[in-house]
Amino acid sequence: MSSEEYQRPMKMKTGISCVPLWLWQLLLLLLLDCGNMAVFGEVPPHYWETPYSQPYFDNSSRREVTATVGQAALLHCRVRNLGDRAVSWIRKRDLHILTVGILTYTNDQRFQSLHSEGSDEWTLRISSPQPRDSGTYECQVSTEPKISQGFRLNVVVSRAKILGNAELFIKSGSDINLTCLAMQSPVPPSFIYWYKGKRVMNYSQRGGINVITERSTRTSKLLIAKATPADSGNYTCSPSSSDSASVVVHVINGEHPAAMQHGNSSASCLLRRLRHTSAVPLPLPLVAIAIATMWLSAAAVTCNWSNIAAGLLNVCTWS
Repeated sequence: MSSEEYQRPMKMKTGISCVPLWLWQLLLLLLLDCGNMAVFGEVPPHYWETPYSQPYFDNSSRREVTATVGQAALLHCRVRNLGDRAVSWIRKRDLHILTVGILTYTNDQRFQSLHSEGSDEWTLRISSPQPRDSGTYECQVSTEPKISQGFRLNVVVSRAKILGNAELFIKSGSDINLTCLAMQSPVPPSFIYWYKGKRVMNYSQRGGINVITERSTRTSKLLIAKATPADSGNYTCSPSSSDSASVVVHVINGEHPAAMQHGNSSASCLLRRLRHTSAVPLPLPLVAIAIATMWLSAAAVTCNWSNIAAGLLNVCTWS
């Protein structure tokens, strides 16, 4: 074989004619596409209008939020495929723009937009919310047309409540058992403290004191075994996120602590009956008799002044 014949097959293998037809077609399509982009100078407008490129809301966020007065309220809005659009928070009742992006557009600096770079979440934070802040807030995206998602905020006043009367009378040697509830608290309190006056009872060194708190049920019990008159005083239940509640406890010596309760009810009865049966202000002597009845009964005196008062006035009857 001559050298010329030997080289001819090599030219066939390395020549353009060996390129497959499908590859030529692919190259041609690519050239045409690039030509179109060069002609128009930009990506065709319809390219970005596909459903997958449009912003949309992630509905996994809670749409109704309850917060307590004084505790920061957070509304979480999640937007997917945001692109270069902006997210705004708007108060529905007056259409007031509160934030755009991370900028605040209101003089009320309690409102703030929180956002982390690269995150899909835009959070409206309201510091120290008040009941007047309750209402609907909209998370709005600057598409054309605009899209929005509403969030309902309820701001409640959480109060503690001690079960029973506001004034308790305990016989000396008996146990004091107080139960406190954190009412209308959207989340369990992180702690519930008991006070006697200004002294914290949860860590009292006095023996026989036990505090049992159940965060899940928002309840706390204060147990004082074998109470003495020294345990008398004002007891306050103070949850971390609720207004406190108080009760006055009287620990009484003697076998008839109910005498003070009976005397109190008798005096109250006397005053109520006098108010209802007389259109004129109560005479000072009658008020004095009622007060004397209460205190003398509380001291468990042997002379029954309440019967004397009842006989004279003929408005209440005591046994």
